Amino acid sequence: MNIIVIDDDFLITTALKTILEADGEIQVAAIGSDGSEALPLYRKHKPDAVLMDIHMERTNGLDAAKEILTYDAGAKILLLTTFLDDEYIIRALKIGAKGYLLKQDYDSIAPAVKAVYKGQTVFGNEITAKIPDLLNVPERFDYSRLDISDREYEVIKLVAEGLSNKEIAGRLFLSEGTVRNYLSNILDKLDLRDRTQLAIFYYQH
Repeated sequence: MNIIVIDDDFLITTALKTILEADGEIQVAAIGSDGSEALPLYRKHKPDAVLMDIHMERTNGLDAAKEILTYDAGAKILLLTTFLDDEYIIRALKIGAKGYLLKQDYDSIAPAVKAVYKGQTVFGNEITAKIPDLLNVPERFDYSRLDISDREYEVIKLVAEGLSNKEIAGRLFLSEGTVRNYLSNILDKLDLRDRTQLAIFYYQH
């Protein structure tokens, strides 16, 4: 897969290129030093994914991501930052970024890029833990109008709490296979791709 990397710190872009290409499945097609270069590079290289810093002097990563997504709604953008800024997390969710990670977590970056490429949404553990508070959970959403049963709602709630299929099976006295079937049906009904999107949907509603 080909990606572009954009960060205004040359040492970081060089380090990211080295780390990503060491994976063997990722090729960095181009490097940019500011968000203003993002859309032109995206148009030129048509990458499978974009890895981009948020904090940049002229055009920040969020504004650049919005430009790319306006041009191509299917673009897969993974944002990087040094700080857990609540406002940036909310904006990243709203504009449709496929991931938001802390730069310090180098070991997670290559797996996250590949996950985003496969259609998953990726948020670091520290960020996922903040989402419930940031989205100001309202009263229980009426899932029945989306054909979600009470048992399926219980599965959704436990997924949102971060439990694995095995843990959910133990909590609800079900087999792991049954939990997987429930999860697959829930994702189909809500038109979602993965557990992270399901957790975000739960907290948004």
